[in-house]
Amino acid sequence: MKKNILIIYYSQTGQLEEIVKNIAKPFENKKEEYDVTYYNIQLKEDFPFPWPGDVFFNTFPESYLQIPKEIFPPSEEILNKKYDLVLFGYQVWYLTPSIPIISFLKSSFAEKILKGTDVVTISGTRNMWMLSQEKLKVYLKDLGAKLAGNIALVDRHDNYTSVLTILRWLTTGQKEKSGMLPAAGVSDEEISGSVKYGSIIEKHFSSGNLSDLQPDLVKNGAVEIRAFLVRVEKVGNKIFTIWSNLIIKKKEKRPLLIKFFKVYLMAAIWIISPIVLVLHLLTTPIFWSKRQKQKRYLQGINLK
Repeated sequence: MKKNILIIYYSQTGQLEEIVKNIAKPFENKKEEYDVTYYNIQLKEDFPFPWPGDVFFNTFPESYLQIPKEIFPPSEEILNKKYDLVLFGYQVWYLTPSIPIISFLKSSFAEKILKGTDVVTISGTRNMWMLSQEKLKVYLKDLGAKLAGNIALVDRHDNYTSVLTILRWLTTGQKEKSGMLPAAGVSDEEISGSVKYGSIIEKHFSSGNLSDLQPDLVKNGAVEIRAFLVRVEKVGNKIFTIWSNLIIKKKEKRPLLIKFFKVYLMAAIWIISPIVLVLHLLTTPIFWSKRQKQKRYLQGINLK
């Protein structure tokens, strides 16, 4: 009997769709063994792409506070079929799984599809995904899903270059290299090479034992942890909690507060972040052991 594989994702730019389809190829290539289905999450009121600048920043409080929007339901075929494995593709918006992903996880459909099912999460991000994955782990646990693996593909350029390229891509639609700036997002080579992760997943899945999947994925480069960025994320989550709640509560002042937040965010990236980096480097010898333990945890799939 064929095994049923479901690929769930939301992709504005097409990058994540390309990633998950590459990872799914080893299953697609064994049609006699696997029945592969795709579920592209669609919002009833979708976000524009490219993003007008004001819309992009205005999405911040709802993104960070994980406020869902209404989605189109999955097909009856998807809802009425029991899946043996789910490949779950997601992006990060403002240090949190994107609104479309949150909207699915908070829908009435998520538990029906995910409960009791092995799930491999797949993210395609700029670079800060670690604590977002922690939030996703909680959702999956609450839905009764079994997290079996995680793959995190990122932009490998330095933090400041990737800020410039991602903003160019999101607000103009231009991903390609221009002037002194490289192409935005996950590299084409890494996207095309991601099929190797699908082969690793299929190997473990076909053997009926996913317990050693994550160490195998990590060994093959599926998860890179940058300790400095973990520190930036922790600080960012504290600050974003304050800003998002303030904007949501002060509805009459929202346009003004969004403008202030935009200025703050740029200052945090270009002024505060370098200070955090210097402090991180200075304290590396002191916290080396702690950071190595943190790295091993974040590369794994367990939830504290």
